[in-house]
Amino acid sequence: MDENQQQALLIFVRETVRNYLTGQPLPPLPETRVEVRDFGGMFVTLKNKGQLRGCMGQFNPDTGMFETAQKVAVSSLQDIRFQNNPITADEMTDLDIEISVLSPMKETDDPLSLEIGVHGIYIRKGLKGGCFLPQVATEQKWDKEQFLSYCCSGKAGLPPNAWKEHDTKVYLFSAQIISEKH
Repeated sequence: MDENQQQALLIFVRETVRNYLTGQPLPPLPETRVEVRDFGGMFVTLKNKGQLRGCMGQFNPDTGMFETAQKVAVSSLQDIRFQNNPITADEMTDLDIEISVLSPMKETDDPLSLEIGVHGIYIRKGLKGGCFLPQVATEQKWDKEQFLSYCCSGKAGLPPNAWKEHDTKVYLFSAQIISEKH
């Protein structure tokens, strides 16, 4: 996505968040659409002064980029981790929005082939699964094994070394990060 398309998406997501928090109708979808080939999903992360306040996303969206952005922005505002302390309209001026536009996921037989800061991971075993965006490992200063192990234990509800087991599927993806800073 070029700079103008990125800014249009950020403005749209910010307007969606503001309208949702103030009880106004969500903004209409723009007439000019930004469509990206190999669009494998999207996450919207909301932070207040650097503290996570919500992050939700969708893999393999069945709608266009703006429809997906609106859906995951609203989901981020309803992040269950913050159900006892939801984002309020008073936080709008301090809220930083980060949009991660994902590539399609690719299964790997070699999880340690991932590149820290480049690849995100999605780990699945049976009915359990979890993911981390590429920027998580960098922010947490994790190496490859920590990244994989914390995804298993902290996100997927699996033993930390489940990523090494033959019946666990590990997928890699990359993301274009679009963010604003106040």
